[in-house]
Amino acid sequence: MKKITSIISAAACMTALAAASLPANAASSEKVYGTMNIPYADFYSAEIGNAYEVDAVSSATKSKWAMNEPGKLVAGTYNDGNGTILGVTFPVEVNASDVDKLAKYDFKVLDEKPAAYKRVSLSGDALSVSKLVDSNGEQNVDGSATVSTSTRYGDYQLNVKGFPEGADLYGVIVNTKEGDKYALRHLENIWRNGQISWSTGITTKEGHGNELRFEDYASSMGKTATSVTFITLDGYTNVNIGDQYLPVKFKGEIKAEDGTAGTGKTSLTFTGFPDDYRKNITVGEEFKASETEISYTNAKPGKYTVTVNDATGKYAPLSAAFILSSEDIPVKYEDGKLVKADGFSDEDAANFIKNIASLTVNETTYSASGRGSVKIVGEDGTIDFAAKSGENDVFDGSGNYTISVTATGYTSPYNFEIKPEEPVVTTTNTSSAEVTSTTTVTTDSKSTSAASKTKKSAGNKAESNNVDSPKTGVTGAAVPAAILALAGAAAFVMRRKND
Repeated sequence: MKKITSIISAAACMTALAAASLPANAASSEKVYGTMNIPYADFYSAEIGNAYEVDAVSSATKSKWAMNEPGKLVAGTYNDGNGTILGVTFPVEVNASDVDKLAKYDFKVLDEKPAAYKRVSLSGDALSVSKLVDSNGEQNVDGSATVSTSTRYGDYQLNVKGFPEGADLYGVIVNTKEGDKYALRHLENIWRNGQISWSTGITTKEGHGNELRFEDYASSMGKTATSVTFITLDGYTNVNIGDQYLPVKFKGEIKAEDGTAGTGKTSLTFTGFPDDYRKNITVGEEFKASETEISYTNAKPGKYTVTVNDATGKYAPLSAAFILSSEDIPVKYEDGKLVKADGFSDEDAANFIKNIASLTVNETTYSASGRGSVKIVGEDGTIDFAAKSGENDVFDGSGNYTISVTATGYTSPYNFEIKPEEPVVTTTNTSSAEVTSTTTVTTDSKSTSAASKTKKSAGNKAESNNVDSPKTGVTGAAVPAAILALAGAAAFVMRRKND
C-alpha cells in the first residue's frame, strides 16, 4: 500500500486569498497544482468514457451527508449545505491563466505536486477534466467480493475485500466482463468497509426513505462484475474480485402465512415470477415445502424464513418470513435468571430466551436486537442488573422491578415482579419457658410472578425465609429452637443423675 499523501489537509489550511496568489511573472502556460470542487459528472466523465452523466446525490440525513472531513463517512466531498452532495474536492493540474476563473470551484493552490491529480482546463465556462494521472502507477490487487440481492440500499450490494483500507475514497467504479463501467457516488452507493450498492429500478427507496437514482445502473442487471476501482489521493487501486454474476431481479413476491408451532402446515403463494424461473424452495430441516404450502413437525415457536432459488442461476433469489406461535410460557424467574418453567424442557426455555424481542422494566421498553438494542438477558437466561441503555441504568438499584418479557412466537409476554423482602420475625422456645426474640434479618429481594416466587434480588446470595432457621447475620449465632430444647432436657437429666 502506498503512503497516503495529506495534501487535502494541507490545502484546507490555506486561506482563499493566499491560495489563489501566483507569482507576478508566472507564465500563462505554467502548470499550477491545487485542489478544487469537481462535480461528479466532470470527475467521472473521462473515467467511464462519457457513458452517462453522474448526478449529485441527495440525502435527508444531515448527520451523514455533512461528514466530509478527512476520515469521515463522506470524506473529500462537498455539498450545497442543504442535503445534496455535489461532488469531490480533489487535486488538479491547471494552467496559471485559468486559476482566477476557477475561483467558483473553490480552487486552492498546493505547495507541491500531488501523487495523483486530474488535469483541468477551461474553454469559456466549459470545464474539461481528464482521467486520473497516477504518478506512482495503478495498483492491481487480488481481492474478493460477495454479492447480495437482498439489501436495504438498492438491488445489489457488493462487499469487497482488498479495498484500500485507511484511505478516503474519492470515487469508486464497478467494472464488468461485458466492458461496462458504473460510477458510484458517496452515501447512496459508497459506504464503509468496502461496501457498495446501487439500484436498478426494482428497489427505488433505501432503508431511510431516500429516493435511489437507478436509471444509469439499470443495465448492470444480469452482467458479471470482475473488478472494482477505488480512487484515493494515492491514485487508482483496482481490486480484482473474480466473476461476480449480478442475478436478474424482478418484482415478484413470496408470501407465507403465519401458523401455530408444533406440527401443522401453512399456506405459501408466489406472484410475479418469470415463467422460466425454476423454483427450488427451502425452509429448514423440520419443514417440507411445495408451491402451495409449508408443512412442519415439532417446530418451535419463532420466526422462520422460506427462500426460493432459481435452479438455473439466472434470476435472483427471493425470501419471506413467517412466524409460528404458541400460548405457552416455558420460563420462570428464579435466582436472577430465566429458567425452565415446570413441565418444560431446557430446550423450550432456551428457545424462548433466544427469541426475546424486547423487555419492559418499570414501564420503559428496551429492544433486544437491532440498532439501539440493549443486552439485558444473556444466552443462559441470566439477567444483567448492571445493564445500561446509553449512559442510563436499566435498573435503578431499588430492587423493586416490574418486568415484562416479549418473545417472537409467543402470544403473551412473560410478566413478573422483583420486590425487596420485609424483615423476618422469629420465635425461639426453651425447655422451661417460652422466650420470644425478635431478630431483624437483612434479606435480599424476592420476586413474584404467576409461575414462581424467588428469594433473592439481582446478583445477591439468596436467603431462606424458613422461620425454623432464623439468621442473625453471624455464622452460628442463631440456634434452631429444637436444638435449644434438646440441650435443656439433657442438662436436666444430668442434674438429676448427679443428685
